Order: sequence, then C-alpha cells, then structure tokens
Amino acid sequence: MRCLSVSEVEMSDNGSVFSEEPAGSEPHHGGRQPALTGCPWHDVNEMLQAAGLRPTRQRMALGWLLFGKGARHLTAEMLYEEATLAKVPVSLATVYNTLNQLTDAGLLRQVSVDGTKTYFDTNVSAHHHFYLENNHELVDIPDPHLVLQKMPEVPEGYEIARVDMVVRLRKKR
Repeated sequence: MRCLSVSEVEMSDNGSVFSEEPAGSEPHHGGRQPALTGCPWHDVNEMLQAAGLRPTRQRMALGWLLFGKGARHLTAEMLYEEATLAKVPVSLATVYNTLNQLTDAGLLRQVSVDGTKTYFDTNVSAHHHFYLENNHELVDIPDPHLVLQKMPEVPEGYEIARVDMVVRLRKKR
C-alpha cells in the first residue's frame, strides 16, 4: 500500500475517510492494536478506528498534526496554532474536544503542569517528564527505571491509576 498525501485522500460527505482496505476485511475493535505502516494518514485512520472513534475530517487532520511527527508534547493552543498554519479549519473548542476524546480513547496522555497548563503527550507509555520553566516545554525523562521509593497510603475505596512525575528545571543563574 502506498502512502497518500492529504490532497489524495477522498472524504465522504459525512466526513469519514473512505477505507483502502479490501471489501470484507474485518474492522478494528478496541483492545486490538492497528497495524501501523509508517504512513501518517493511514496510521491515524487506523488508530481512530481501533479506538472506536469515527475518522472525521477534523480528527484526521488534527491526528495527522499530532501523530505525524513522532512523540510530542502539545497544549491545545499549540495544536490550534499548527492547525491554523496548516489551513485546517477548526475552532479552539474543537481542538480541546478532540484532544479530550483522544485522551479518553487512550491515544494521548494528559500531563498537567502547575494546574494551569495541560500538555497532551503522544507517548502513552509509563514515563515521567522534565518541565523546562524558561521555555514552557515538557520533555520526556530518558530514564525508564526512575521510581518513587515509597507510595503514599491510598484512601479506602481508591486505587492508584498512575503516577505522573514532573521535575521542574530552570537555567542556572
């Protein structure tokens, strides 16, 4: 299968992408990873369908921007700016809604910094982050063996869903 450019992909009237899969092929269902090809347009389509999300024009375009450049950390405002520069007609509200839908589907990981800034991480594996205060940039900590020595007592009726460690860095003065 060859990778299509954005202009070559046909869209249906309801905004979903016409599939290149042969007739009668089995659709993807949640829990099964899609076969990725390295073609961002195809891979985004597969990821959305595997997560049970309809591949609308806006989801496809935003997914292309998000996942077509490898592992990244973006705020909704940063993605909106990229979409605007790429001439993708979306509102900031649509960007927020799409990011939240992709997070709920497990395709993105939400990382909060200061309680005021939320980044969306395309790397959903368990890992931690450095926050570069001077640049307002979130980067992965490359050490996969980083662990907390002692976890706090969890109140009855609760369990730890995940631990997000953000180590704040600033330039030496």
